[in-house]
Amino acid sequence: MMQVKAYVDLPYHIVIRHITDASGSYYLATVLELDGCMSDGLTYQEAFENIKEAMEGWIETKLENGFPVPVPLDTESLSEQLVVQLPKSLHARLARQAERAGLSLNQYTLHKLSV
Repeated sequence: MMQVKAYVDLPYHIVIRHITDASGSYYLATVLELDGCMSDGLTYQEAFENIKEAMEGWIETKLENGFPVPVPLDTESLSEQLVVQLPKSLHARLARQAERAGLSLNQYTLHKLSV
C-alpha cells in the first residue's frame, strides 16, 4: 500500500481561486480528485502550502479507514470534445444568452463551465 507522502507527491490537480465574500478576501484551494479536500490562505502561496497539508490529512484519514484514495486524472487521455444531451429549452436559453454576450454557443458554454 502506498504511503501518504507518496500519494501527496503524485500530480494531483490543485485549483486555487481568489475569493472575495462577506468573510473577506482570500484564496481557496481544492483538489479535483479528492472530493471535499480544501484549504485556504491569505495569499496564493499560503493556500498552496495549506492544501498540501490538507491533502496529507485527507489521504491519511482515507487510508486509516480502509477507503481507496483516488489517483490523479490522466488528462493526456482526455479529448477536447464533450458531448452532452440537453433539453431543448436549456439549449435555446444558452443560445440566447450567448447571442446577447456576443459569443458563439461553444465559447459561452465553455465560459459558463469554467466559472
